[in-house]
Amino acid sequence: MMKKTVHLSNGEELAYTERSPGHEKTVLLIHGNMSSGLHYLPLIKRFENDYHVLAPDMRGFGDSTYDTPLESLADLAEDLAEFMETLEIEKAYVVGWSTGGGVALKLAALHPDKVEKVALLESCSYRGYPIFEKDESMQPLYDKLYQSKEEMAKDPVQVLPVLKALEDKNKDFMKQIWSQLIWNVGLPDEDDTDLFLEETLKQRNLVDIDWALLTFNMSHASNGVSEGDGTIDNVKAPVLNIHGLKDAVIPKTMFDENNEVLQDVTPKIYKDAGHSPITDLPDTLAEDIKAFFQSE
Repeated sequence: MMKKTVHLSNGEELAYTERSPGHEKTVLLIHGNMSSGLHYLPLIKRFENDYHVLAPDMRGFGDSTYDTPLESLADLAEDLAEFMETLEIEKAYVVGWSTGGGVALKLAALHPDKVEKVALLESCSYRGYPIFEKDESMQPLYDKLYQSKEEMAKDPVQVLPVLKALEDKNKDFMKQIWSQLIWNVGLPDEDDTDLFLEETLKQRNLVDIDWALLTFNMSHASNGVSEGDGTIDNVKAPVLNIHGLKDAVIPKTMFDENNEVLQDVTPKIYKDAGHSPITDLPDTLAEDIKAFFQSE
């Protein structure tokens, strides 16, 4: 599937998938960790008759470049703000999945003029995503968060195995991870599964994005690793917050946390979806998002 590219002022090139550029309204799809813009394919197909659809690969993912290491999710939000400016997109509806939810919230906080509405899909908390140290039995020590990127990079459960799979282009191992944690409700069809895994294996920023998630904090207090910057107060756009009760990655507590602080939020729960409602319930998800975007 052909992708286009946009050159950013920081020297990076963002690859992106585009559909229906003639439509007046634009939807910007922000993917999560271990993925790319093409992981939104089920929604792209369901949105293209109604919207101008843009699904970029963020810096270090998919076919985008990774010459300048990212330090925070704000870096990715700024990339996307410039991406929109370069394509002359004044304002967009924004969908953020998982890590992309954090990027979407940061984009809405830093550039409220560019964001019409936001749909969060299985989003990380506005206080980040914790990665705990492990004991000798490889179980998390819930009172010990990693305090440095160097130590976190050695994590034997959440980081090192994934890093090795990416380095070795080990599609079978990556499929096991996705099947257990993300596609635990059901696998996509065979062709899409293969495409999504091929896109996943292109990632080059795993340690940096994991650390960015651990230190992400838009609150007014410490999350145990970093102090909050309070920018959650700047999110004025209406937000649809969606959570699948079978999610094995994002606990419902994170969904609840976001609902508690967002100023204009519509929570929605799917009983029969996991971390990937994009593939679990694509028709329902697309209709719910479109109804929210089109509502007054």
